[in-house]
Amino acid sequence: MNIHEYQGKEILASYGVRIQRGIVANNADEAVVAAKQLTAETGTGWYVIKAQIHAGGRGKGGGVKLAKNIQQVEEIAGQIIGMQLVTPQTSAEGKKVHKVLVAEDVYYPGESETSEFYVSVLLNRATGRNMIMYSTEGGMDIEEVAEHTPELIFTEEIDPAVGLQGFQARRIAFNLGLSGNAFKEMVKFIDSLYNAYIGSDASMFEINPVLKTSDDKILAVDAKVNIDDNALYRQKKYADMRDIREENPIEVEAKEVGLNYVDLDGTVGCMVNGAGLAMATMDLIKYAGFEPANFLDVGGTADAKRVETAFRIILKDPNVKAILINIFGGIVRCDRVAQGVVDAYKNMGDAIKVPIIVRLQGTNAAIAKELIDNSGMPILSAVEFQEAADQVQAALS
Repeated sequence: MNIHEYQGKEILASYGVRIQRGIVANNADEAVVAAKQLTAETGTGWYVIKAQIHAGGRGKGGGVKLAKNIQQVEEIAGQIIGMQLVTPQTSAEGKKVHKVLVAEDVYYPGESETSEFYVSVLLNRATGRNMIMYSTEGGMDIEEVAEHTPELIFTEEIDPAVGLQGFQARRIAFNLGLSGNAFKEMVKFIDSLYNAYIGSDASMFEINPVLKTSDDKILAVDAKVNIDDNALYRQKKYADMRDIREENPIEVEAKEVGLNYVDLDGTVGCMVNGAGLAMATMDLIKYAGFEPANFLDVGGTADAKRVETAFRIILKDPNVKAILINIFGGIVRCDRVAQGVVDAYKNMGDAIKVPIIVRLQGTNAAIAKELIDNSGMPILSAVEFQEAADQVQAALS
């Protein structure tokens, strides 16, 4: 579950991480009130207006701007709220901005130069251990840094038996070239950041940039946070941070009815039981020369009602040109699935305007094929994997 920057900073602050302070606003008037309150609390005279959407690269799309007075706060907030913000991490149509974060200016002049760093905590799936990834090249796309100057990216793996050790936090601060009070601040920052990551059951905390201020303080200027969905049952206070407006509406609807659905960019809709078979089906579609339009696992049951619900969700994607149903009849018999497909097709009438290919294997597979072939419905049946792929190819050629 992705959350907004201001929510991620709330979590960080609760674990003792120093953050760039800010107040969220839903309109220009609230932004002005927020700016005045921020001045009273921090003394800042300049303000950073940040669009709150679930995507990175907001500055490149015009979603992060500096206001040097209250009038500019009102103008900029009015421009950003309601805009369709397009960034390198959004689709071509972008995302609508519903709120902004009015943040304090932390790039104030002082005794030393400011410095920006990149720090993230995530799971290294290759080793099964949490990892801190960091770089002196903060404020930049980490992918670009990795491609062109990989020697500037450092990693620190944490043994789950003992957790983050003090020497590891000190090594991070040393590799970032810090000394004196900034060194001590970074050690504390890393320790608190890791505690926030573990304590919130996050799958990622990305802080870009982490700023060393001109008076040697270390703080989080940004916060990109992903909370593990599987842990939300014990993180109810974070579950309330979910913003459905930022999520794919089809995926939200599928989740509400208990379907495991992920929207993709292809043209062949998939309806499968079991995640492993679903992945194999997607591979099958790619081998046939096409792209899957979705990942959809209907689970162990595939009665008429569930199949019909799955049909309706798949067909909400206008890019779908054909639907491949691939069911293994183990827990559920193939003939029951076939009857469910036929009944769902009849119930939906003319709503289905794309070819349907059904491949059923397992208990009563032969009976299932006969049911479909004799249904009078324009549904194509297949027995073998490759046969199903060939029928998809024929239907779309």
